[in-house]
Amino acid sequence: MAGRGRAPERRGGAVNALARLSARLPGWLHWLLALAVAATFVVASWSKIANPGDFALSIYRYRMLPLAVLHPFALFLPWLELIAGLALLWPRLRRGAALLAALMTLMFIVALTAALARGLDIECGCFGASGGHGVDLSLIGRDILLLAACLPLLLRPR
Repeated sequence: MAGRGRAPERRGGAVNALARLSARLPGWLHWLLALAVAATFVVASWSKIANPGDFALSIYRYRMLPLAVLHPFALFLPWLELIAGLALLWPRLRRGAALLAALMTLMFIVALTAALARGLDIECGCFGASGGHGVDLSLIGRDILLLAACLPLLLRPR
C-alpha cells in the first residue's frame, strides 16, 4: 500500500525507527507530549497577538524578511501558533497540527541559528517582546527538544 496509509514497518530508515518507537509509547505519553507542545505554542502566541507591533520589531531585528512581508507575517504567525496549539488538543486534528508545529519550530531553529551565526545581539521574541531571552545555543536546544516532541505526534499510527 503506498502513500499516507503505509504501515510503520514499511517506512525506511530513521522514519521507520521513530514510527515504531511512537507506536510503542503509551497513549497517556502521547497526550502529555501534545499538551506540552500545545501549551508552548498557545502561551507563545498570546503576547504576540496582543502586541503585534512589538512582535514585528522582534522579527525585524533578525534581518531576514523584507519589509513588505514583515507586518503581515507578524500579524499572521501568532494566530497560526494559537491555532496549531489548540488543534493539538483534538485527536482528529493532532497529526496535522503536529506537522504545522514542527514546521514552525524548524523555521524558528533556522532563524535563531542565522541570528547566532551573524552575531546579532537581539532578544529572541519567542514569547513576545516582554521577558525576552537573548539568542543563544540554549534556545536552539530548546527548539530542538520541541521539534523532538512533535515527531511522535506526527508518526503515531492511526
